Amino acid sequence: MSDVFKVEALSKAFGGLTVSRNISLAMKAGARVALIGPNGAGKTTFVNLVIGQLRADTGRILIGEQDVTRLGVVPRVRQGLVRTFQVTRLFSDMTPEEHLILTVLQREGRASRILGGFRSDSTVTGEVEGLLAALGLLEVARRKVGEIAYGQQRLLEIAIALALKPKVLLLDEPAAGVPQSETPRIERALERLPPSLAVLMIEHDMDLVFRFAKHVVVLAAGEIIFEGLPSEVAANAKVREAYLGSYADARKHA
Repeated sequence: MSDVFKVEALSKAFGGLTVSRNISLAMKAGARVALIGPNGAGKTTFVNLVIGQLRADTGRILIGEQDVTRLGVVPRVRQGLVRTFQVTRLFSDMTPEEHLILTVLQREGRASRILGGFRSDSTVTGEVEGLLAALGLLEVARRKVGEIAYGQQRLLEIAIALALKPKVLLLDEPAAGVPQSETPRIERALERLPPSLAVLMIEHDMDLVFRFAKHVVVLAAGEIIFEGLPSEVAANAKVREAYLGSYADARKHA
């Protein structure tokens, strides 16, 4: 099976400071990969390079066979690379249903049309209802976003990303800011992601990482210091020193 997403020798420097150094990784359809590392490791810079908000100094980014290194954010989305954000970017006066209708219409190039008229379009509303159901949001579909729980807002962001029909989904700390009582909602949503979708998750919640990921990549000081199975990462000396020390000890004695 060929790679659906590949990063080859990606590097970026600001002045004399190298923030991403020779980063390479590859994902096949259905991959579940976690990118972890300490604060300042370069995770955010890496994500911004991948999605096109920053231009790499060297290296390549490929979606399937398509080299997207020189493309901007929107063309990369059209090629199937979609991300969520650490902090929600939703409209508080709009409903989840309206967010998703607009996303579907934008994907199809029809976003300039009047929103209300598409509630009678069974193709659009059927897709939207399916997304709301998959993410457990049907009960709040027509409530304003500002009135629903923060965990539900994070789920809506994932639904919006899925409405763009990605091949590769970058989840930037999907549980960030979510109360512990609501994190099971996030985990259930992650379990229900399409099995063919390649997912790269950046996350600090290590329990969530170890339950979600089939493969773990550890970034420190702008470069990859480990790549392998979740069962191997906590035992790696470099990872323990750079990031996991106390957590790894806790898992060992649990």
